Amino acid sequence: MAYQVTVMPSGRTFEAAADETILTAALRHSIGLPYGCKNGACGSCKGRVTAGGIEQGDHALSALSAQEKTEGRALFCCAKPTSDITIECREVQGAGDIPIKKVPCRVATLERVADDVIVTRLQLPATERMQFLAGQYVEFLLRDGKRRSYSIATPPHQEGPIELHIRHMPGGTFTDYVFGAREGQPAMKERDILRFEGPLGSFFLREDSDKPIILLASGTGFAPIKAIVEHAVYTGITRPMTLYWGGRRPRDLYMHALCEQWARELPNFRYVPVISNAQDSDDWDGRTGFVHEAVMEDHPDLSGFEVYACGAPVMINAARKDFSLRCDLHEDAFFADSFTSEADMHPAGSAPAA
Repeated sequence: MAYQVTVMPSGRTFEAAADETILTAALRHSIGLPYGCKNGACGSCKGRVTAGGIEQGDHALSALSAQEKTEGRALFCCAKPTSDITIECREVQGAGDIPIKKVPCRVATLERVADDVIVTRLQLPATERMQFLAGQYVEFLLRDGKRRSYSIATPPHQEGPIELHIRHMPGGTFTDYVFGAREGQPAMKERDILRFEGPLGSFFLREDSDKPIILLASGTGFAPIKAIVEHAVYTGITRPMTLYWGGRRPRDLYMHALCEQWARELPNFRYVPVISNAQDSDDWDGRTGFVHEAVMEDHPDLSGFEVYACGAPVMINAARKDFSLRCDLHEDAFFADSFTSEADMHPAGSAPAA
């Protein structure tokens, strides 16, 4: 059985099978609903159901509250229709034009850039040319059927291997493998063969705007931001860009020197590193505190900006709320990619990190 889904305000329609999510059906029909994690943890796909019925699947409470459910809101990545429905949701132009493919790849290099961060570069087969938008991600397809998502740090125009930034989540099946953290278990090595699906996600630079840009990153959330900056430079985009990159300690800003280079060489680019837990031994004399609060200190009025935020869910959620309520940022001008893990779908301590 299939149901008709009508998307407002565009009026576009598509069919969704009773056993597939609204997002899956939309992507199958090349209709660009916004999304990030695809597992009910980040809230990027949130919209409103104005007519008809749905079955809302498992999700994180931080992504969809009980109050929001009573208001008719839903997470389309894990909601299935139970009748013909009408939904309200902004559509994303551009992402639906690029084919999503499953491809093999070979690990070309592994570079440890911090104690808990490895930059890996993946070589695709000679016959493959991957198209993607700056800011999108890929999903590794693991042998047990699970998936792990990582943002692409290389810009779309760059030839050669695809670069990913992988942070070690102790106890996580995939990152323990990458870092060789499990005694008696194999570790990832150069020339290993993996498979991934991509490109995925609706987090990418909107090039049809002239608004100044705030780039907000925590930890390895810097990866897609790097792709966006390098893409903007390559395409000649001159909109003012300010990057706020936050970490607990200075060593967490593992490409700090590159960001400083951008600030020196790019006339419209500014870099603000922010450390939340600096120690005396760090010899840090820069900004301290929560990175999204540094943005609000510098920009109490964000009504004329676009924000691209990527990193830990707690940072993304705080920025989305505070920028809107306290700095007048329009909700349609906040683009985010929340780096959720398996643990974000469960109470603390009940599931391992990804």
